[in-house]
Amino acid sequence: MSNHVLLNNVDHKDLKIITERSARFGDDVMYGFTFPFEFRNIQAHYPIFFQKDPNSDKYYPVAMLGLQQGENLFLGEHGWDADYIPVAIERQPFLIGFEGADGDAHTVVHVDMDSPRVSETEGEPVFLEHGGNTPYLNRVAALLDALYQGDQENARFVQALVEHDLLESFTLDMELKDGSKNRLAGFYTINEDKLAVLDGDVLSALHKEGHLQAIYMVLASLSHMRELIMRKNARL
Repeated sequence: MSNHVLLNNVDHKDLKIITERSARFGDDVMYGFTFPFEFRNIQAHYPIFFQKDPNSDKYYPVAMLGLQQGENLFLGEHGWDADYIPVAIERQPFLIGFEGADGDAHTVVHVDMDSPRVSETEGEPVFLEHGGNTPYLNRVAALLDALYQGDQENARFVQALVEHDLLESFTLDMELKDGSKNRLAGFYTINEDKLAVLDGDVLSALHKEGHLQAIYMVLASLSHMRELIMRKNARL
């Protein structure tokens, strides 16, 4: 369950957020949504695939953190074992809200008061003693703004991939060191064969729109599947 409310410095003057990374705070997730603006950082650590929303048929890029539901292979006894955490995960328990009438709506900061990260006794304070924003809250606001812009960038990026038929589903079968056979399915990746035969005008347009670099970041990230399997084997 979740309880999203508008953040304010009266009702939440004593609010603190636990920033420790742990399964007990909801970090035991198989993947996190990601956005082209952070692909450079994501591809340094995680494979990037795409997930299709069955309700809308829209595709969303995701950073793979595990090989099965409820598994984050980057979580250890000392926290998160990577230099970069996907923004969609780092911003929790905050999220973007909207106020105002259609056409004149503006973004505001909401907080999930049912999140295990919410506390009044430990963690990062959200507001200063006299009501101003702490540096922590300013960073969260910047992350949420990046997510808002990134969601629109995602829509344009995915639209270009779909337009040129560059997404394909895949199945990856793995045999782990304990002899168990595992399958990763239900995700999509970029079809390199179709990318290779795009003509110059299309490639030029993709480059001009900033999509070509994002495509190559996705392809470069796939080398981390080997590391993900190594992390899985290390836990068996």
